[in-house]
Amino acid sequence: MHNNEKKVLALKYRPKTFSDLIGQDIMVDTIINSIKMDKVPNAYLFSGIRGVGKTTAARIVAKALNCINGIENLCQNEMCKHCSAISNSNHMDVLEMDAASKTGIDDVRDLIEFSKYSPSVAKFKIFIIDEVHMLSKQAFNGLLKTLEEPPSYLKFIFATTEMKKIPITVVSRCQRFDLARVKSDLLLDFLKKISLLEKGKISENALKLIVKISEGSVRDSLSLLDRALITQKIEQKELDLESAQKIFGYFDKSHLIELMKLVFQGKEEQALLKFRGISDLGIDPKIFLNDFLEILYFMKNIKIFGKNEINFSLSDNQTNEIEQLSNQIDVETLITFWQFSIKSLEELNIVSNQNLSIEMFLIRLIHLKKIPKLEELLRNIETSQDKTSSKKIEILSNTKNEIKEDIIKETNQSSDQIKNIIQEKKEILNNDKISKLLNENKNPPETVSSFNSLISLCLKYKEMQLKYNLEKNVSLVKFSNGQMEFSFNENIDKNFIKNLSKKLFDWTGKRWIITLSKEKGRPTYQESKLLKKQTQLKEAIKTNVYNKMLEAFSDAKLITVEENEEKK
Repeated sequence: MHNNEKKVLALKYRPKTFSDLIGQDIMVDTIINSIKMDKVPNAYLFSGIRGVGKTTAARIVAKALNCINGIENLCQNEMCKHCSAISNSNHMDVLEMDAASKTGIDDVRDLIEFSKYSPSVAKFKIFIIDEVHMLSKQAFNGLLKTLEEPPSYLKFIFATTEMKKIPITVVSRCQRFDLARVKSDLLLDFLKKISLLEKGKISENALKLIVKISEGSVRDSLSLLDRALITQKIEQKELDLESAQKIFGYFDKSHLIELMKLVFQGKEEQALLKFRGISDLGIDPKIFLNDFLEILYFMKNIKIFGKNEINFSLSDNQTNEIEQLSNQIDVETLITFWQFSIKSLEELNIVSNQNLSIEMFLIRLIHLKKIPKLEELLRNIETSQDKTSSKKIEILSNTKNEIKEDIIKETNQSSDQIKNIIQEKKEILNNDKISKLLNENKNPPETVSSFNSLISLCLKYKEMQLKYNLEKNVSLVKFSNGQMEFSFNENIDKNFIKNLSKKLFDWTGKRWIITLSKEKGRPTYQESKLLKKQTQLKEAIKTNVYNKMLEAFSDAKLITVEENEEKK
């Protein structure tokens, strides 16, 4: 008993029977019924994440197959000699092998050689192979024949966390069981029970945090509970949520919810100061972003399913705050924020100081919130169009009056002349007055006379993505005023043509005809630039100046040539 007290919780409370296993009821019922019906497969294969009971289940199955009392009366408290020996990993007919350390064909040959002999004391000879996916290809091939047609007394039990790494020929010869993550409510009840047995004083919220961090792994939850119990017994007081967060490196979600409020309100300085306060607690930026995503997920769930959908890892107060925040934010904003958060997670490894990346992420979100919605933009456009229409009507009515006066004055002229006057008046008024009114608040249209001037315009208007595609991915075939023909490579942005057409219309005030060509076209802008550099370099090497420089500095090398544009 004294030795048992010294054990870590994960070993001390390791399940010894099927009834001790939690969260795997379907698997347990299937295995028990197959043994009762004497339909035991040649090999079992248990898969699942770490700490859900794969190796433990393998040992319990070995006990069930060899127990003296039989499957109907399996040992519960007092173990028979077989169950006791299997629990202590010293049964002579139950061999446990770790495939992580014994991966080769020679190890499997020894196993197969050992399998030729009948069991010494038990009903079945059982091979338990843990982390079976670590076996080499040759080792798996060596097992195939024995797996398919083993002696009646031989059974294999495999355990793995990497099902995809096991050859399908091996999987097909096994009865496969996927052990599920243990559900949160089951795991919480289990931890409460262990905490009472260990006479620990840990609050329910602290236990909920352990459940959340362990992600459905019983072993992980027991390891975390072990740490919590040690701290609690040293401090001689109940371990609350705040203390648990400090132990496990998690911060109070209230800080994050408050930060999100500041972001949604567009308070840049306060949001950055709040994040720096969170960062000073030693929170890893990846954990911060994952928790940020989690809050967005909770907000989405409240919108769709209501308050009951909230995960119990949050307190009631935090749940209420998230509900209030959710009511102020539309789904489109939530989706946009989610996409930005995922993108920032990918970018974290690019920047050496990840906290800088998070600060820029928050700034982007704040300024993104200030951008008007599409509906507002469309509404503004419709309003401006209505105003423009009223101005057009007013101008046209004035035009009609002026035309009438001209017609009266010119009554002696022919009908053709009258038509000409009307037409001229319309053209003058349309071109001068209407255009003046419609464009009074706009910049004058730009002129795009060449491909290079188009690139310069992109730079002027900060359209860097468009500039990049034009320089690196576009081969020009033909360019004229209002028309462009080119080919492009596979690196081109999918929205390139759409964006280019829109920007050309915005800048020049007219529609451009953009044609895709099957011809190869000229070299890209960047390729042309490189070719020009190389030509200049070759010409410079031939000059007397360069030869004289070599005479003075024999180890000198000309790397590049720059043009010197003199100001006139």
